[in-house]
Order: sequence, then C-alpha cells, then structure tokens
Amino acid sequence: MQRNKVHHVYTVERVARDLGVGEALIQDLSLGLEPEDGVIWVYGANDDDGILAFTDEGIEEVKFLLDEYHRVPPSKA
Repeated sequence: MQRNKVHHVYTVERVARDLGVGEALIQDLSLGLEPEDGVIWVYGANDDDGILAFTDEGIEEVKFLLDEYHRVPPSKA
C-alpha cells in the first residue's frame, strides 16, 4: 500500500518570497496544476476559500513554469 509521504507544505506567500517573485505570478502559474503536481488546498476552521500550498515537488514544478515564463514572455494582446 502506497502512503502519502508529504509532511510539510509551503504557502504561495512563502514560495513567492523564496523565488523572488510576486504572489500573483505564482498564483497565475499554478492555475493548471493538479494535486499530482504537488499543489494542495489547505482549509482552516473559518476559511471557506482555502489557501493554496505546495509540496517540495510542487515548488519544483513552479520553478520549471517560472523558467518557461521568463524564457517566453507572455504575449501582449
């Protein structure tokens, strides 16, 4: 039986700070990510919206997406 080995996660705020970018960019880059990519939603007792969080694998995925973002700037429509 496979067990989940995740024992900590990082908030968008922490990931943005550690990577030196804005929280909005991290939010935008993570829109298409799924739990298999290392993102989860954390809910508190009085928090219906939840907080996006990343496992170590999720941070690696965000770094990859950030590299792609910087390599190919978004088009200006």
